[in-house]
Formats: sequence, structure tokens, C-alpha cells
Amino acid sequence: MKLNTRSFGFRLWMYFILFTALIFTVLWLLQTVFLQSFYNAMIVSNTRQTADEIIRNGSKSDIDSTIDLLARNNSLLVFITDTDNNVLYSSDAFKEVKGHGRNNNNIDEKKSGRHSYRSLPENYDYFMQALKSSDSDTAEYFDDSFYIYGGYFDYYYSGEKAVLYVGATIDPVGSSVTIISIQLMWVTVLSLIAGLALSWLIAKRFASPVKRLSVKAKKLGEDDYDPDFRKGFCSELDQLNDTLDKTNDKLIESRNFQMELLADVSHDLRTPLTMIKGYAEMVRDISREDEQQCAEDIAVIIKEADRLTALVNEIMEYSELKTCSKEALIPHTSGGHGETAVLGASGTRRIDLSAAVRMTADNFNSLYKHQGYIIEQKVQDGIFTNGIEGRLERALYNLMDNAVRHTGESKRVSITLRTAENKALIEVQDFGAGIPESEIEHIWDRYYTSRMRHGKGVSGLGLAIVKQTVEMHSGRCYVKSEAGKGSTFSIELPLC
Repeated sequence: MKLNTRSFGFRLWMYFILFTALIFTVLWLLQTVFLQSFYNAMIVSNTRQTADEIIRNGSKSDIDSTIDLLARNNSLLVFITDTDNNVLYSSDAFKEVKGHGRNNNNIDEKKSGRHSYRSLPENYDYFMQALKSSDSDTAEYFDDSFYIYGGYFDYYYSGEKAVLYVGATIDPVGSSVTIISIQLMWVTVLSLIAGLALSWLIAKRFASPVKRLSVKAKKLGEDDYDPDFRKGFCSELDQLNDTLDKTNDKLIESRNFQMELLADVSHDLRTPLTMIKGYAEMVRDISREDEQQCAEDIAVIIKEADRLTALVNEIMEYSELKTCSKEALIPHTSGGHGETAVLGASGTRRIDLSAAVRMTADNFNSLYKHQGYIIEQKVQDGIFTNGIEGRLERALYNLMDNAVRHTGESKRVSITLRTAENKALIEVQDFGAGIPESEIEHIWDRYYTSRMRHGKGVSGLGLAIVKQTVEMHSGRCYVKSEAGKGSTFSIELPLC
């Protein structure tokens, strides 16, 4: 099996390896190359802190016991001298820590010189030279293997300024480095083996859900898409899985819509195209010599061409509405409450709904009054909504056209606009045969009218366009019908 060096799991594994290598590189540097520097810095810091503590407590009566304790605990050599280099007190790591305090006899012994102390080290003179040349009361001195720090301070058993000398041995750590290196080598080898195995398992654990999601993504919209996914590894991958599932549903819906649209369009285009071709052949072969018959045949061709044009326009409009984005939100204000309309196109604005309804009713009245139709209007003034004016007018036109075609022998249509429960309510009523109860739930489906209701529509998309448009404006539409008494189609829209 070929190793994919660009895979998520492999790269994650490599990052673990690089991280482990970096950790061990730093550890090796700290424990070998820089060990002597760290050791020296710690010795210097410890010596200075001890000397500062002695200087701070120099005027206390138990200072000698404090010096012995500090010298023993920190492996230091401590001298206290006067300015003439006479030793007043000394201590080191091997001196027994005495009890606190000092009696008068001990003071007399100190003054008489009967106490014996260690001799001053050879580097004491160098330290004193550094102290005398210092601008402060403290000084430090380095040699190859020793560090000294001290200064002038007030000593309890001296009537004048005393000199504090605190020294520490700086040992080379070469042998320690060798021991540490051997130990680090074993630790490194064992840790790398364990780290490689552990990092591989972790990388595989992380890569497994990503790989499954990748397989799912490749099958989006296909019949063998598997929605199953073991959630719980991390919230981001769970969200990605949910997004893929939703995307797959939308792709399937879009594919089904395209297939249905293609099938429906093919069916609806076949009839007018057949009619146009048939009558065109009749004009060519039969009626071209008969002027009256030729005119009638051409009139049929023109009528079917108009029907074909209307059909194509409705199909294109419905397709545009169906694929329109629903993420552009337009705020409405109604009765002091904020509402939101969902629209997928630009050109939204405040619409005078009263004027739009009245204009649509007037247009239909002018168009059909010569055929004896009566268009009744009950329009309340001052009703406004937000949206796309052209689409709302198209929805009103479709409702009115549907009412005119189904009002029957009464030739009477009523359109009403009013407010109800802080909504704009449009009602279009016909007085025809009505809609059977079993068909009401399908009345808004595309192509249902032309196929199931005796082919009275152009394409069967008119009411589907109405519903899609109203829903995009955050409204709703519904129908009430009674057999023999007609139907009332209603639209509710937000006020603004």
C-alpha cells in the first residue's frame, strides 16, 4: 500500500514527530551544552542571596548562628573581618551549627583573640581590591573555580564597619554531563519509540473521521450517499457532517427538480409544438390556395406560439423563484413589532399594496368587461408592505387570472384588501364550481392545474408561482372552497 504523504493523518503524524524532536533537542541542549552555564548562574545567585541575608541581619545578636546555618545549608565559605584583615568570625559547610546568642565571656574571648578561625584564603586580597575600588559597599570576584561576593556591613560584635566575604566553589560539570548524556540517550530512544507509536495512533484517530467525511463528500447527491456518521469526536467535524447532509439533501432536491422540470417542460411543450407543426404543414400542403382557411390556420399557429411563449415565461419565472436565495433578510415593522421577510433578489422597497391591488383589478376589468365579466373591488387605503413590487403584482395577476378562468357562468370575480391581526390580507374570490376537498392540498403544486383540472391553465405554474413569491415575502397563502359556490384564495403579508 502506497503511503500518501499529503494525507491529513501523515502530516499530523509528522507534526507530532517534529514536536517530539524539538522537545528532545531543547532537553539535550539544556542538560549538556548549557548545563555548566546554568550551574554557574545558580551558584552566583545563591551566593549573592546568602550574602545579602547576612548583611541584612548583621546587627542581630544571633548572627553567628545564622551564618553557620547558611554556610552549612549552601556549602559556602564565610569570613567576617575588620578593615585591617583581622578575622572576626568564619564558617563553612563543615562547621557545627551552634546555639543562638553569645555570652559576655565569648565576647571577651573574641576581643582577646583567644578564638581560632580559619586562615584567610589566598584570593581574599583580590576580593578586597575589588571592594575598595567599588562605588558601592559590595563587590564580587571570579577566579577559575571560585566565586566571591561580599561587602561592608554592620556586624553585631564589632564597633566599626566589618567586611563580609562569602565564597562558593564552582566545580566543572564534565563528569555529570557524561552521566546525564548516557541517561538522556536511553530516555530519548525509549521516548521516541513510544512517541512514534502514540503519535501514529493519535494521527490515525484524528484522520479516520476526516477520511469518512471525505468519502461522504465525494458521494454528495448520489444514490449511494451514506448519511451515517459516528458523531462525538469533536464538534467541528459533527457540524461539517451536518452541513454535508444538508448539502446532499439540497443537491437531491435540486436534481429531482431539474428532472421533474425537464419531464414537465417536455410534456407541456409537445402539444403546442405539434399544433404549430401540424397547421404549418396544412398551410403548406392544403390551405395555401384558400385564403380564408389559410388565415384560420395561421391564426391557430399564432395562438399556439403565444401559448408556447407564455408557457416558457412561466417556467423561467418559477425556476428563478425556486432557485432564488433565501438568505437576504429585509426587516418589516408591523404594529410596533419587528418582522423579517426573506427575499432572494434585489430591488426591495416599501410598496403601496392598496395601489397595486387596485391597479390589478382595474386592468382585469378593462380586459374582460367586454366579455361580460364583473370585477368587484373592496380595497382599504393606506396598506403597505416591503418587497419586490413586480413579483407581488405578478402573484396578484396569477390569482386574478385563475379566478377569471374558473368563475364559470357567473362571470363574477371579487378582490378584497384589508388588515387582519396586524397583517395585510388579500382575498380573491370566484363563484364557479369550486374545488373538491381532495384536491385542495395539491392546488399549489406546480403543473397540477393544467393536468388535473381540465387543462384550464397555461402551464399549471400560476398558483405555484404565487405560493413561492408569497413565502419569499414572509407571508402565507391558503384557499377555502365549497362545491358549487366557488373558491377564495387568500394571501397574508407583513405590514410596514
